[in-house]
Amino acid sequence: MKPMMKKCTLEDLSILQDISTETYNETYSHLNTPENIHEYLEQAFNTDQLIKELSNPSSTFLFQYVDNVITGYIKVNEADAQSYQIGDNALEIERIYVRNSFHEQGLGRLLLKTGIDIAYERGKSDIWLGIWRKNKNAIDFHERMGFEKRGSYSIFIGDEEHDNYIMVKNLR
Repeated sequence: MKPMMKKCTLEDLSILQDISTETYNETYSHLNTPENIHEYLEQAFNTDQLIKELSNPSSTFLFQYVDNVITGYIKVNEADAQSYQIGDNALEIERIYVRNSFHEQGLGRLLLKTGIDIAYERGKSDIWLGIWRKNKNAIDFHERMGFEKRGSYSIFIGDEEHDNYIMVKNLR
């Protein structure tokens, strides 16, 4: 099982939309009301929003495949595409999404490594991501991978505010 990576383009829009809603729903639906999840999915993964993101030259989406099956994807942002500006020379990992049926196989770790490799290739000094404060497993995992908490920000999932840690790994 050797995962392969493929850049996601506008031609992949419907696949990206399907895997985004599937993996987000699998991961977070039990932690939110159905109304809030529906509203967030409609906002974050509607066709116009994903076209805007895919068309932004400062964002990169990469699908991960195992045996010609999409297992998940990563989205990285730099410059103005970042959710927040933490420094002039930083790269954001906005999404690491892995389908539930492929969990516990190290594929999320490989996607994270891909993001770190991209940051190195682009000469970035820091890589960062946001993690919901209630997601202890993800916080612990990223701390083991060398990320540190360096602030926070909030997003809304429907009418519920979610506080997220900004977790940063220095690459120098």
